[in-house]
Amino acid sequence: MTTPAAPADYQSDISGLICAFRFAAGGGAATEIAPPALADLLERGRATGPEAPPDDGAFLWLHLNLSQAGCVRWLQAHLDLPDTFIAMLGDDAHSTRIEQQEGALVAVFNDVIFDFDRTPAQVSTLWVCAHRRLLVTLRRKPLRSLDRLREHVRRGEPFESPAQLLAHLMRDQADLMMEIVRKASVDVDGIEDHFLASRGGPGRLDLAGTRRVLVRLQRTLAPEPGSVFRLLARPPAWLRPRDVQELRESTEEFSVVLGDMAGLVERIKLLQEEMTARLDEQNNRTLFTLTLVTVLALPINIMAGLFGMNVGGIPLSDDHHGFWIICLLVAAFTVLMGWWAFRRRRGG
Repeated sequence: MTTPAAPADYQSDISGLICAFRFAAGGGAATEIAPPALADLLERGRATGPEAPPDDGAFLWLHLNLSQAGCVRWLQAHLDLPDTFIAMLGDDAHSTRIEQQEGALVAVFNDVIFDFDRTPAQVSTLWVCAHRRLLVTLRRKPLRSLDRLREHVRRGEPFESPAQLLAHLMRDQADLMMEIVRKASVDVDGIEDHFLASRGGPGRLDLAGTRRVLVRLQRTLAPEPGSVFRLLARPPAWLRPRDVQELRESTEEFSVVLGDMAGLVERIKLLQEEMTARLDEQNNRTLFTLTLVTVLALPINIMAGLFGMNVGGIPLSDDHHGFWIICLLVAAFTVLMGWWAFRRRRGG
């Protein structure tokens, strides 16, 4: 019976090392390796990289913090990694890529930052290098999916190969994206209910913020499934058929989540268009009311202007009923203009 890995103390001189796990051959719970034991393993050449896999069939997962000084130098000194992978470290272009280099699988992914004070749109880069007996992951900021994977390993979940770890990481990414989509969908449902009930609220601003978050995540993470599928079309020789199948299934799950995210973005877009149409209709009604008031006041303004001129020859100035005659004329013109305006509106 295996026991879950216990957290190790990584206050050591190994630059940037966050955690290190050793997985026994054939599966089973991982053993978290302390820095002295890891240094001894690397010095004895039991698990150093693509050119020197462990003799007993075990494999290692090393997770490092790239923002710590000396991390890249430590990698170059202790691990035999492809030069192209070392060269791409630190590239913040957020461009997803996965390819074969010198027999190893190297990848640049993006993941959501593990910081609940920020919006889920905050993403950071994850660098991955995998071979038959080694998986190396590096990041600058804490990432949610990697943290979940580490907790799964510490709880004793078995893994038989680095490819299975990578497939599990992609599933964790898909689960995280699904949680974000579900939360956003609930928020959109509430905004839509308020809108259909004709109640006011900050719906348009909330929709715009949610759509901005989803579009940014979609744009950043969408290239990942395509990159993996292109790699699996011609997989590395050391990938077992079972590993290829698990990577393909996890990629398909990720693609489904991205499809759901795209559908939610389209739904938000349609709801925004409907809100805009209703707002335009309200503006048109307001503008019509202002125009109608101006039209109805036009006869009064004209009569007041004409009869307000202090010149001779003003009609009805000497008539005792002149005031009421003018009032009657103004009222008649006002009713006539109002009838014309409402008739035009019904006709339009």
